[in-house]
Amino acid sequence: MSPVLSLAAGQIRRRPAAFAGLAVALFLAVGTVTLFGSLVAAQAMASAVARRAVAGPGLLLIAGAFGEIAVLVALFVVVNALGFTLRQQHRDLALLRTVAATPRQVRRLVRAQVAATVLLMAVPGGAAGTLAARGFLAALRRRGLAAPGLRIPGTPVPMLVALAVALLVGLAATALAARRITRLTPAAALTADTSGQRRTGVLRVLAGLAVLAGGVLLLRLAATRGAGELDKAGQAAMLGSLVLLVALALLGPLAARAVAAVLGAPVRVLAPGAGWLADANLRGYAARLSSAVVPVALLVGLSGTMLIMTSTAEHVVRTTGAATSVTKVTDVWLREAELGMLVCFAAVSTVNTLVALTADRWREFALLRLVGATRRQLLRMLSVEAALTTAVGVLLGAAVAAVATGAFARAVTGSVLPVVPGVACGWVVAGAAGLTVPGILGAGLRAIRGRAVEAVGGERG
Repeated sequence: MSPVLSLAAGQIRRRPAAFAGLAVALFLAVGTVTLFGSLVAAQAMASAVARRAVAGPGLLLIAGAFGEIAVLVALFVVVNALGFTLRQQHRDLALLRTVAATPRQVRRLVRAQVAATVLLMAVPGGAAGTLAARGFLAALRRRGLAAPGLRIPGTPVPMLVALAVALLVGLAATALAARRITRLTPAAALTADTSGQRRTGVLRVLAGLAVLAGGVLLLRLAATRGAGELDKAGQAAMLGSLVLLVALALLGPLAARAVAAVLGAPVRVLAPGAGWLADANLRGYAARLSSAVVPVALLVGLSGTMLIMTSTAEHVVRTTGAATSVTKVTDVWLREAELGMLVCFAAVSTVNTLVALTADRWREFALLRLVGATRRQLLRMLSVEAALTTAVGVLLGAAVAAVATGAFARAVTGSVLPVVPGVACGWVVAGAAGLTVPGILGAGLRAIRGRAVEAVGGERG
């Protein structure tokens, strides 16, 4: 075994927790691509008679429309998890630079780690994707959306394509993420700030504004559709919400800090000790706060947009009697299945991010304990931080959903006020809180255990 491969394997064995989130994300990504690739293969390898047996949109169109967003979100989760995996190894990689490792060798090491993790998840992810494809195709056949004779073929091509996609995305993301360490001198890399206190770059802000403008244009297109073009208005509004969420990810530090400043004022009054410290932490480390709230906003924004659009469309149908693909039973089922998958991806991203961010603060918690803070005080501070993080993420996601569904409602009802399913949206908010608060507190409990002196001078795996 080459020294690079041996070192990569050693890092994975020594820091399994750092690679667990990436492994789960890759498992989902490989499974998702395999799922929709298997559906495409089933249609491509079917006989001409079987292809014409269904008068609906066809399996290829369903797989493309259904899988497009799911695959993109799954790959976003992979990139997000990879960034945190590298961040947790920042000190190790910087130390390698100080003992004469070249930037090229460090990049090779990181690529080897990602490739090894992808290969470990290829077989279980591909197997899960194949099983999911069979179940999904059976559900489509029961609803008359797929021909009775269609079967998932036994070809390994979908899994191999999924493996190739995961490798390409992982290696491309690695090239970008590793630049922060390899472009610095060894001493600068060792002392570089990884706490999230960095300023937001000008290029990132400009890119965020450009994407934001694109999202506004899409929502304007949705809002100007005629009342008879409910389907097209829904497609434009959904795509617009995704573009706005991308803009939020780019402009997250600015948006999150602004919302946290508004919410932090009453928290300082209600909880003078823990509230003050939690608010200072969130506003002082805007990049870290942004990383925490963006997955929550993704979960709330996507779920809220789909739920409110469906509710608004159903209201229009009840008042006008004009059914469309937005309200047909089979299409509603498809969107519910898509929503479930997207919620699963967003939930994984949320848990991965929050656990990685909180666990990475063990040295900070140890320093606070050395200056007199007790474990109970730290847990109170983390509880307030968790509540604020949930509130900021929910508000940002709700803002995206409100703008997107307002444009949709303007097109189909003439009013910017959509029909909001209160109970369903309440469950979305509860789900976001149920992921965020336990994730932060659980990782925090692990991070503050042990002796503070040893934690400050030692290292966590």
